Amino acid sequence: MPEHESSSPAQGSSPPGWQPSGLSGVTFGTLRPIADERGSFTELWRSSWTRGFGADIRQANLSRSEPGVLRGLHVHERQADLWVLLEGRAFVALVDLRDRLDHLAAATATATFEMTFGSAVHIPAGVAHGFLALERVALLYMVTNEYTGTDEHGFAWNDPMAAVQWPIRSPILSRRDATNPSLEEALEAMRQRADVSPTR
Repeated sequence: MPEHESSSPAQGSSPPGWQPSGLSGVTFGTLRPIADERGSFTELWRSSWTRGFGADIRQANLSRSEPGVLRGLHVHERQADLWVLLEGRAFVALVDLRDRLDHLAAATATATFEMTFGSAVHIPAGVAHGFLALERVALLYMVTNEYTGTDEHGFAWNDPMAAVQWPIRSPILSRRDATNPSLEEALEAMRQRADVSPTR
């Protein structure tokens, strides 16, 4: 049985304390460990914590990255993400493409911040995301769709239109991220897909 059962109900069920950000639907929280002389215990997720986000968690993944690794920028049209940092420090960038996809805005809204142990962020569909590992990083990310590969989009991490001020010039990139198209090309491809999709 979990050791935290001996703790008080208030300790064991402490929610992350979601706070809004400058981007609509993006919320931040902090998980609070229960610690004593033996170590600590941390609840990573409860369904009640994310009930107001509009979709159920369908899959959970663990990503590990060495210092200097940059993953992104990626975006999903039908999937929201919930990130929880388990180890290290990460510089995170979010780029809101929702109005750009619908031709409602000419510019993108961008947010950057640092995550440390226990930091959590909810990222709605249509908000591009990426992170740079400032130290060795372990990131738990939970998503609202099981992976099929049909909702995976990306654009160049250093695209001038997104204008993310990354604290690095030459990150370690995957082959996919190193060859991602420009933001404008990615937006056009997503719009064309939406025009022919029977589900949108």
